[in-house]
Amino acid sequence: MSLETVLASIFSAAFIATILRTSTPIILPAMGGLISELAGVINIALEGIMLAAAFFGVVVGALGPEWLPGLPGWIYPWLGALAGITVGLGLALIIAFFHLELGADIIMAALAINILAAGGTVFLMFSLTGDKGSTSTLASPALPTITIPLVSYIPFVGQVFNGENLSGYNMITYVAFISVGLVWVFLYRTRLGTHLRAVGENPAAAASVGINVKRVQYIALLISGVLAALGGINLSMGYLTLFQADMTAGRGFIALAAVFLGNKNPVGTLIAALIFGAAGALEAQLGTLNIPSQLITMIPPLVTIAALVIYNLRRQAQMAANARKFQEKLEADQKAV
Repeated sequence: MSLETVLASIFSAAFIATILRTSTPIILPAMGGLISELAGVINIALEGIMLAAAFFGVVVGALGPEWLPGLPGWIYPWLGALAGITVGLGLALIIAFFHLELGADIIMAALAINILAAGGTVFLMFSLTGDKGSTSTLASPALPTITIPLVSYIPFVGQVFNGENLSGYNMITYVAFISVGLVWVFLYRTRLGTHLRAVGENPAAAASVGINVKRVQYIALLISGVLAALGGINLSMGYLTLFQADMTAGRGFIALAAVFLGNKNPVGTLIAALIFGAAGALEAQLGTLNIPSQLITMIPPLVTIAALVIYNLRRQAQMAANARKFQEKLEADQKAV
């Protein structure tokens, strides 16, 4: 494919549609990571939870007709999705229990989950299919896509994006973007959201006014598990219709980077996730050129590193500004005395 053709495809409505698809498995775990981070119990096991949910979603959906014969065919994908969400909840609960009840370091507990998911899914996949690479031998179902009627008739927007680029996505893509608004409402318009942010800011102060800190952190971790599981299910039952070893490819960690690049805000996190999704879509497009594949695959990690550097520089600038304000206030108080 020529460079001109690649550039034309990048500057097109179809490329925007690709960004929406590639951003979905980043947006969902990023929203979960945001909630757990604001509660003071950052969940770095998003990667492992996504991987496990993706695997169990495919397995239960594919083998459901054997285990539960006679059910309508449309039920089995939903059973797979339910299994993936249940696994995500279970892994998040394990992290919460070890950290909040047994006092284990949450980073170490989450790392253990990541390692367990990476090795455990390959072991179970080989046990079920005899293949360590993918579940291609299983008839994996997909969750339904949603087509919005009459979208091509929206003035200006429908014409620019050709209608079909605004509709026809897997249902989890719509869930991902809806989740951003729901998370914003939850964090800033509900009592539990206020308690959650208070716990993350100062657990002792929150406890002194009657907030059950442990309960709030349990809820935050469980919500992060559900959202991460949805991101994993999207990969294996929407983005593809099979499970591959290590198919998350670091998206859980990229989601955490999106949280910090987005200044720990739902809208900012969404924008950061879209940037990372655009990097992934760009990688796919440039892969058709005669460029060494190693350089192409470096694009998403480089964007992630650049994003973290920008966040750190912005944080240092903010800290320096706060220090100057504090120094000025201290000098003013001394002069007043």
